[in-house]
Amino acid sequence: MSDDEMDRTSSETATERNGTENGESASNPGSRADIDTDTVDAASEADADPDPASAVAPDRHESPGADGDRSDAGSEHGQRSPSADAQPRTQAQSQSQPSPQSQPDTTESDRTHGFSNLPDTELGGGGDEDDSNQGLFDDLLSGEPIFENKEVLRPSYTPHELPHRSDQINKMATILVAALRGETPSNILIYGKTGTGKTASAKFVSKELESTSQKYSVPCDVEYINCEVTDTQYRVLAQLANKFIEKNKARIDDRIESLDALRDRIETYENGEQTSISNRTDSSEGASPSGDSGSRPVEGTGYDSTNDPATDSVAGSPSTADDSQPQSTAHPLDSTEFDSIDAVETRIDSLEADKESFEEVPMTGWPTDRVYSVFFDAVDYDERVVVIMLDEIDKLVEKSGDDTLYNLSRMNSELENSRVSIIGISNDLKFTDFLDPRVKSSLGEEEIVFPPYDANQLRDILQHRSEVAFKDNALSSDVIPLCAAFAAQEHGDARRALDLLRTAGELAERAQAETVVEEHVRKAQDKIELDRVVEVVRTLPTQSKLVLFAIILLEKNGVHSINTGEVFNIYKRLCEEIDADVLTQRRVTDLISELDMLGIVNAVVVSKGRYGRTKEISLSVPIDETEAVLLSDSRLSDIDDIQPFVQARFEN
Repeated sequence: MSDDEMDRTSSETATERNGTENGESASNPGSRADIDTDTVDAASEADADPDPASAVAPDRHESPGADGDRSDAGSEHGQRSPSADAQPRTQAQSQSQPSPQSQPDTTESDRTHGFSNLPDTELGGGGDEDDSNQGLFDDLLSGEPIFENKEVLRPSYTPHELPHRSDQINKMATILVAALRGETPSNILIYGKTGTGKTASAKFVSKELESTSQKYSVPCDVEYINCEVTDTQYRVLAQLANKFIEKNKARIDDRIESLDALRDRIETYENGEQTSISNRTDSSEGASPSGDSGSRPVEGTGYDSTNDPATDSVAGSPSTADDSQPQSTAHPLDSTEFDSIDAVETRIDSLEADKESFEEVPMTGWPTDRVYSVFFDAVDYDERVVVIMLDEIDKLVEKSGDDTLYNLSRMNSELENSRVSIIGISNDLKFTDFLDPRVKSSLGEEEIVFPPYDANQLRDILQHRSEVAFKDNALSSDVIPLCAAFAAQEHGDARRALDLLRTAGELAERAQAETVVEEHVRKAQDKIELDRVVEVVRTLPTQSKLVLFAIILLEKNGVHSINTGEVFNIYKRLCEEIDADVLTQRRVTDLISELDMLGIVNAVVVSKGRYGRTKEISLSVPIDETEAVLLSDSRLSDIDDIQPFVQARFEN
């Protein structure tokens, strides 16, 4: 073969190869995308290379031109050795690419939004600025916390176990177990001083009662009301009514949801029966008398094809022995009280009407008898046993009398579906002395007394709570005994002991100490012992201080059962001494009521028979400390000789 023919053959071969590559790229977009990606990568690598020769390589992937020169050029490039190509590119890149020190950092420029020339301090990037930008709480958060769960030491926490109260809890349980049998439990009155576990024990028993009632599907509801806050008959009845209305609506929604599901099952069942009858009819009409398989029905139901497995495979049903007999499914209404789907829909409409009929009671504005009627209807809507827990029940009796207790204790004689039981919790052992004899007899059917805790019992309580409240090894060995001893000195108040332990932990945490020690407990004791009443006295207005000063003078001179007139006489002399305006006796009576509300004095209205009613006043704060606070006032300190003013009581 001649040299011309060999060159022509080589050119045609290169042309065919390029055409083949273009054909593959057209038929396979993915490969073309790979080629384009390689081209982009190669271009990005060549951005820093000013040599145009480095950009020739990607051109060989372009579609070939009409003339053969480009094919020849591609062929020449294809014949060039890789080492020959790589060496010049490496040299060009090394000459044109800047050093790492001189190359700008585009990432940092983007991060600073182009302000790369600004100093680090202006951009907040300096390490020294981080220290100066520490917030108010950063230093406080730097220390390790001592508490694991501080809420365990709060009075509102109800523990899962109450040490040294098993006898009282078991007695309450034996009384309230009647509710789980559908019977009416006896009313219970719980007595005890503050911090003896009355409310915590009652809440614990009520929680167990509700969980057990759900376990055995016995309807039982427990409602808790703090009469220190809800202290009038209207508010108690309104709060109870709204709670039971909310529960009734929730139960109605559950019933409607279950009835809707039942209605859907009925419709599905009836539609399935109609489809089954239609299929059986079509199968019997389409069956061949001669047994020709060419005329088999499309859907085999099992009635005409018991021995032909091919029929089952055509029908799409499994070829089991059970399918050879007609299947009978129970109707969804068989196990219900309804006889038709219309009855179910009627019941749904009735429940929706009941839900719309419930009207929540506003906190004010209705007559009390209307509120009671709404509460009565809400309680009696369902068959259930209701336990109403009234904490601080003595406050309710003091504020609004015993009408509420009378109505609640007499409800069972009028209720048809539900039963009501009352649990009363009080710090005052004598509050029942002011009750109507009928209320007292029905309310105090069972009485449970909670005695104060001693030091050993308080130590067990604190140990039990501290295991959950504090981290490991956060308490020294003498902290819990000291807290228990301080609380037992007063009257065995577990709440006081828990407050003392929590405050000691807070003081240690604020000092960023790793362990609570005896010093923290003693500081907490001083902090709690700070007389809040003294702070209140110091901030009283001058006229109220004069009235309080008059009461102190009378008590210091042995006067008991102080009345308003005696206080007013001393008050007038004190006003004359310091040149203050004298208020009327009615206004002085109002000031005495304000002092009573603050807890500084105790003013009780007593009846004197035909002589009318008056207030008997006595101090509720230490006399010496209170007098010292009053005399620290610059105006009252001008009183030199206060002894003669006491004679004003006998002058009038």
